[in-house]
Amino acid sequence: MRAQCLNFVAGLICFIQTNLSAAQPNIVLIMADDLGWADLHCQGNQEVETPHLDRLASEGIRFTDGYAAAPVCTPTRAAIMTGLSPARLHITNHAPGNPDYISPDSHLKGAEWTTYMSLAYKTLAEYLNEAGYDTGFIGKWHLSHHKGSDTAGRLEPRLRPEHQGFNLNVGGCDYGGPPSYFEPYRIPAITPRKDGDYLPERLADECISFLDKERKGPFFLCWWNYSVHYPIQAPEHLIEKYKKKKTKNDPAYLAMIEGMDTAIGRVLKHIDTSGRRSDTLVVFTSDNGSLFKNLPLRSSKGYLYEGGIRVPWMIRWPGKIQEHIVCNTPVISTDLFPTLLDAAGVALPKQTVCDGVSLIPMLKGESPLQRPAIYFHYPNYAFHKRNRLGSAIRKGDYKLIHYYDDDSVELFNLANDIEETQNLATAHSDKAVELKSDLQKWLNTSRAKFPIKVDEASIR
Repeated sequence: MRAQCLNFVAGLICFIQTNLSAAQPNIVLIMADDLGWADLHCQGNQEVETPHLDRLASEGIRFTDGYAAAPVCTPTRAAIMTGLSPARLHITNHAPGNPDYISPDSHLKGAEWTTYMSLAYKTLAEYLNEAGYDTGFIGKWHLSHHKGSDTAGRLEPRLRPEHQGFNLNVGGCDYGGPPSYFEPYRIPAITPRKDGDYLPERLADECISFLDKERKGPFFLCWWNYSVHYPIQAPEHLIEKYKKKKTKNDPAYLAMIEGMDTAIGRVLKHIDTSGRRSDTLVVFTSDNGSLFKNLPLRSSKGYLYEGGIRVPWMIRWPGKIQEHIVCNTPVISTDLFPTLLDAAGVALPKQTVCDGVSLIPMLKGESPLQRPAIYFHYPNYAFHKRNRLGSAIRKGDYKLIHYYDDDSVELFNLANDIEETQNLATAHSDKAVELKSDLQKWLNTSRAKFPIKVDEASIR
């Protein structure tokens, strides 16, 4: 009788696990690096050809007002992995940043911040792995820039993806960009294969190998492209193609975008032809704005203007999300953490802090997204050291930027002025006061760190 009971329990557990796996979608999270909001054809760029991402956008929902959590890469990546804002994480700049720089104009030193994601955080991959997902990371990590304890002072490999919930890591290390997009890449976490191979194609091969792996349960593929981060390199035939078009933008940059699109297209096609399309949720976004022009948006990577933080955002989930949807609801990369866990049926433990909001009810048409505002905190100097240190809030159509050098604010109505050319802070002073107060309350709740005023005499 005891043996029969044990067999029954074992069978019941097997039944539950099998049906749980069947209900869980495969998840593919694709992120570009430094891809601007207007860098895709479907986003209005008539100079570049991105047929595969254009198609992905048409097969699900494309967010016109999608944001990165920060205007530089490391904070956005940490926010996606943890569901926590860069302000709360105190990961507010790209690694390694400019920790000792003091502006000669404002005498401000950037806020104290952490250059890596601690193992103390439970990541998106760890949650999914515990829920039965086979997890694979391919591409740029840039969350492990921490000096080890060895005498050589090498960067800490124990902070790489394979120690943060991923069963596979190809390419993920402390690097912010590859020394070369053509092999030899000289990226520590990629095994050499063939000289001259183009990195986006190599990573697409690795993705396809991961997809073809035999497994009983669902998979989570996190493909964070190195493209289109500097150095700007692309196959010569693509560069020549855009040179012949006599484009206004850099032909090599446009060629690099198309090269990434082609590689992504190969992986999407493999998902479809292998029979996984119907049970695979696919997300595509970028970690921050482009290093170059982001017209019609103002400014670029490293700034709190729209050109630095507004990015492409699209999700495809056949049978769950309608096709051909264009949505202007503001979303932010911090939302990916609760959204993907919600899609997988993974509930966060009670009292768990999460700054993102699950988009699943909105995606399924069950209810609109309820959120008063989204926030940004960039109290550090970007790679170029030319940005003003500040924080920002978007509430409805209004966006306010608060600068720490002179305590000034800029207020814009993005519905009427996406270019952010008309500062309404004086004309709509009540709105400016309201948003500045809301922003400060959020920063206080997040226990954010702020820039440090340095005495002029000490600078000398």
